[in-house]
Amino acid sequence: MIPKFTTLGSGPTTVLMLHGIGGGHVAFAPQVETLAAAGYRAVAWDMPGYGHSAPIEPYTFKGLAQSCIDLIDALRCEHVVLLGHSMGGMVAQEVVARRPERVSRLVLCGTSAAFGKRTDGRNADAWAKQFVAQRTAPLDAGQSMAEVAQKLVPQMVGPGSLPEGVRLAEHCMAGVPAATYRRALDCLVTFDRQAALGGIGVPTLLVGGEFDRVAAPAVMKQMAAAIPRARYAELPGIGHLMNLEAPDEFDALLLDFLSEPASDRSRDTH
Repeated sequence: MIPKFTTLGSGPTTVLMLHGIGGGHVAFAPQVETLAAAGYRAVAWDMPGYGHSAPIEPYTFKGLAQSCIDLIDALRCEHVVLLGHSMGGMVAQEVVARRPERVSRLVLCGTSAAFGKRTDGRNADAWAKQFVAQRTAPLDAGQSMAEVAQKLVPQMVGPGSLPEGVRLAEHCMAGVPAATYRRALDCLVTFDRQAALGGIGVPTLLVGGEFDRVAAPAVMKQMAAAIPRARYAELPGIGHLMNLEAPDEFDALLLDFLSEPASDRSRDTH
């Protein structure tokens, strides 16, 4: 089943935005408006299990990537600019690793190429399990996702964050079904595409927040160094939710990247 999405604009270039674990299509509301006004076709999905998108079984990065590819097909796009934030950035990496011809440019925000270390090919190590346990403990204690959001979101932003953006982030996270949040956490800790970074062949922009404690700037810089055609930009005073904390600054970086001329290496192989 094709994931649900919102779209605005009708430009020749489609920018498909993939939200993080506490998001939804509304998390990209500022970018949807900015991109459409700038002449792009802006699309923001609800990841499977979020919003009105049906969940998938099993809930894996392989399945999430296939859902994204199915959406690209449904949008009747040969290829898209793929923008992923946090867990959405991991889905974006999975898509470009599996179907590189469907992605013309890549934007990775507040994400990483692997979640911790693994003890084997299937199970997260003790640290990852502890991470999941800490994130789900409030739900186990009977708290709602709205209560989780009110506590967690302020811990994720930087001192320079826009208050309206923080409120929107809390609103998004409050609307995530608790069952989906749990499944997404279990999926999150399995991610490892570190070895695939060198194979990303499209122009790539990595955006970090100075105060991001989820995906530290040092991690983002290492990713940028490993991707052949990548550059890194950092937003001062901002934390993990950069596109909502500093939408004007974020959008300026995005539009500048999208306006850069294509390299001499063609992405067309046919």
